[in-house]
Amino acid sequence: MDRTITFIRHGKTAGNLTNCYIGITDEGLTLEGEKEIMERNYPEADIVFSSPLIRCIKTAKIIYPALEPIIIDELKETNFGDFEGKNYKELSSNPDYQLWIDSGGDLQFPGGESKQEATARALIGFDKLLEISKDYYNISVIAHGGTIMGILSHIFGGEYYSYHVENCEGYSIDLSHDGIFSGLYPRSFRR
Repeated sequence: MDRTITFIRHGKTAGNLTNCYIGITDEGLTLEGEKEIMERNYPEADIVFSSPLIRCIKTAKIIYPALEPIIIDELKETNFGDFEGKNYKELSSNPDYQLWIDSGGDLQFPGGESKQEATARALIGFDKLLEISKDYYNISVIAHGGTIMGILSHIFGGEYYSYHVENCEGYSIDLSHDGIFSGLYPRSFRR
């Protein structure tokens, strides 16, 4: 029997509401973020994994109150370095920010990670997740936008940013018994 892995991006934080780069900052959910999670209909899960950041852990506990999320440190968001906690307006006069924009997001964040480094780290966490969940069929992963984009672009190819996902939304993929990924499905969990 094939397994299904559902990636869900955490609920909204204050930084999401102001379009800030919030990576390693351990920011909690807003009340609006919690409410949006509760208004959606998520798939059943036999096992749940989460980034170690509180916004993901809280999202996991709201969606799957009967399951204790398994924390995988490598699933945390990109370290945005000097851009952490700032939005594009605050960074608009920063020459390093313009260089990063001009690179198509390929340069390393000053004082932080590149998307390639963050993806490599996330893939280590994803491998751990696959090993731990090998006897489960319905697997949910509560993570960050960058983590999800990195893992899916590695598995399925294509442009990293084409896998962007809004808060509280996600993707499901199928994993055959012989380890072949197939069937990438964007998911809206709205009722």
